[in-house]
Amino acid sequence: MPGENLTRDEARERAALLSVDGYDVSLDLRSAVGEHGGEGPRTFRSVTTVRFRCAEPGASSFADLIAPGVTAVSLNGRDLDPGQVFDGSRILLEDLAAENELVVDADCAYSRTGEGMHRFVDPEDGEVYLYTQYEPADSRRVFANFEQPDLKAPYRFEVRAPEGWTVWSNGAGELADGVWRFAETKPISTYITCVVAGPYHYVTDSYERVFEDGTRLEIPLGAMCRKGLAPHFDADDVFLVTKQGLDFFHDHFDYPYPFGKYDQAFVPEYNLGAMENPGMVTFREEFIFRGKVTRASYEGRANVVLHEMAHMWFGDLVTMEWWDDLWLKESFADFMGAFSLVGATRFTDGWITFANRRKAWAYRADQLPSTHPITADIRDLQDAKLNFDGITYAKGASVLKQLVAYVGQDAFLEGARRYFKRHAYGNTRLGDLLSVLEETSGRDMGAWARSWLQTAGVNSLTPQVLLDADGRIDELAVLQEAAESHPELRPHRVAVGLYRRTESGTLERYAQAETDVDGARTVVTELAGADAPELVLVNDDDLTYCKTRFDDTSLATLREHLGSLTDPLARALCWSALWNMTRDALLPAREFIELVLRFAGRESDIGVLQMLHAWAESAAVHYTAPGRREQAGRRLAEGVSLQLYAAEAGSEHQLAWARFFARTAEAPAGFELLTSLLDGTVTLPGLEVDQELRWAFLEPLAAHGEADEKRLDEELARDDTASGKRHHVRCLAARPSAAVKAQCWAQVVESDALSNALVEATSAGFVQPSQRELLAPYAERYFAAIERVWTERSIQIGMDVVQDLFPSFLDSQATLDATDAWLASHEDAAPALRRLVLESRDDLARALRGQECDEAAAGR
Repeated sequence: MPGENLTRDEARERAALLSVDGYDVSLDLRSAVGEHGGEGPRTFRSVTTVRFRCAEPGASSFADLIAPGVTAVSLNGRDLDPGQVFDGSRILLEDLAAENELVVDADCAYSRTGEGMHRFVDPEDGEVYLYTQYEPADSRRVFANFEQPDLKAPYRFEVRAPEGWTVWSNGAGELADGVWRFAETKPISTYITCVVAGPYHYVTDSYERVFEDGTRLEIPLGAMCRKGLAPHFDADDVFLVTKQGLDFFHDHFDYPYPFGKYDQAFVPEYNLGAMENPGMVTFREEFIFRGKVTRASYEGRANVVLHEMAHMWFGDLVTMEWWDDLWLKESFADFMGAFSLVGATRFTDGWITFANRRKAWAYRADQLPSTHPITADIRDLQDAKLNFDGITYAKGASVLKQLVAYVGQDAFLEGARRYFKRHAYGNTRLGDLLSVLEETSGRDMGAWARSWLQTAGVNSLTPQVLLDADGRIDELAVLQEAAESHPELRPHRVAVGLYRRTESGTLERYAQAETDVDGARTVVTELAGADAPELVLVNDDDLTYCKTRFDDTSLATLREHLGSLTDPLARALCWSALWNMTRDALLPAREFIELVLRFAGRESDIGVLQMLHAWAESAAVHYTAPGRREQAGRRLAEGVSLQLYAAEAGSEHQLAWARFFARTAEAPAGFELLTSLLDGTVTLPGLEVDQELRWAFLEPLAAHGEADEKRLDEELARDDTASGKRHHVRCLAARPSAAVKAQCWAQVVESDALSNALVEATSAGFVQPSQRELLAPYAERYFAAIERVWTERSIQIGMDVVQDLFPSFLDSQATLDATDAWLASHEDAAPALRRLVLESRDDLARALRGQECDEAAAGR
């Protein structure tokens, strides 16, 4: 029988054969605490009873379970030999009846990789915390089931837990006679069931709404985190955003929240941002801020809260049949997160963040060799795991924003309302959504879907301006281009904005026209006769998904006056376009860095500023010509230092510049300042060097040999917490020592002793741009190890190792050749593994082209 993977064809065959009536799942988690004396993994008992029907009595199928051992299996009262029917990932079910009952008694393993039932021991107080994470297919690590999204069923969970613990699941729970029993769920998919257990700090609130017909909806609210994070937990703000979101979605969806309570758990060592388990949403605990952060961090958390809430309707109530249509939930949730953020919360500039940050993710993903249509071809579960990407999320959300401009907001929302009512508790495909949108908009959605959902790649839009003898616009056209690999030209609804300087020197829009761009060249007739612009922005207001390009006049204007552009969204769009040009080797890295140093200090939007810091750092590290790297590093460090001292005391901009200063600091002055800020001999007015900022200052000191193990151990003693432990591991791994690098490599690649969070921290410290020579021996070792790692480790850890340890800082033709050689000699490697290597190869090749562009600029 096949291994842990599940193909789309197998899932379709099983869905045609079986329908599931319900699950009873009993878990005994008392083994989570105490010493583990036995050999092998620590396990817990899992007993599952599943009732299901078979359309063809006498047929055979299988149930899914990944477990170290199975004690007993019975089918319709007939005992089966686990040694005969269980192969480690599947349970063979033969001679099925029309109605069936399967009982599986298994010993399942606690996880240290964030997949399945994750077990975490808090180093601060020794407390144990558990939570589950399943998407796309890890519930089978906790209980036996039919692991595919279209075999929905109601669930009843009961859990035995250590004394003093609290347990949560999707439904409301009660403790009686030492057992937590939970209310039966609505029909949901396996991957969104959930259990959270442990001595969590728990805060409650409630939401109430009275509908027009007088009916009252009451939703109990809860929020939880580890006890060690309780002093930092601003649950009031989480509840505020939660209530604002519930109001917004009830106003727009006309379908009451269907899952009873609404708990939100902030859990340790979490691989994702969050997961939309109905009634029991889980988040990474880094959304609880231990130190001062900028408004962008609070906005980001609010966006994730709302994204997951949107899933209660898009994804949980109505679920895709198979992972091909993952976008039906993720694109919508990503769009609705921003839509509700702007419409319901204090973060009214959320579309600026969307344009600047989310779309950057999409643009990168859509230019990789692994790019795919939004409606992807997902052959199996490994494909599915890799498709939680910038296409499925951010490009899909961008296309939905374009769709709203195309059909109108009212028609779009009415389509969503019909979609929920028509398919509640069911599963859907692309056509189910398109049909309701055709009903509500009156438009043919087929052509739109073919262009936007069923083809890959991103178009570029460039203005072409012809002036008459009087200096006015004779003709303004938008030129559309596509990559040779993905030549589709698409219909774009755009707003074309014209900008010029005012008498006071500000750069402001004075004319705008909305139009439909279709084909290679579209004339914008409405702008004929307008005064000559200094800047043309072809995607003003960010209505469509495209790479914005500039004509020569516009680019010259931005080089001199970008900081004078008053509209923050327009400014963000220009920055994004300039960064895309840098990545495409159309703008030298040195020029992008200079633009950041000249104009970023005037950027009012803190999220945009922080993104500019990340882009400038990437430009210096990856896209600058090797012969100029040292000079570029010095220039960046000097410029950032000036901005740090110029920033308003106590402002979030000062904090952002302080963090960026740490990442760019150069010897000796930069390291001396960081050391003095840490020991308190130097202070900057308004800058509080809290514990999180202390670790941010220590990592570059460690990476450059300015902070040794003793110093780092002293800091851990000061911050002996789970967060402190991760920072400590990362800083230790950053030290410039061959012995340190060898130890890190062994811990991550040759051993599975580290948890997922410590694998991540060790890898992040291991890879330092200032240590290219130290890292050189590991390129060959990387290619020798990755296939074995992929085979032996969980898919999450495999992904982390393959992505994080790719020798990207050994940016030379030799590394590119070595990558090509591995790909050529491993054509039969797992497709998901090859995809990750291909993506890293593409990033490396892009960096080399950028370096050539930067080198060529030296002669101009």
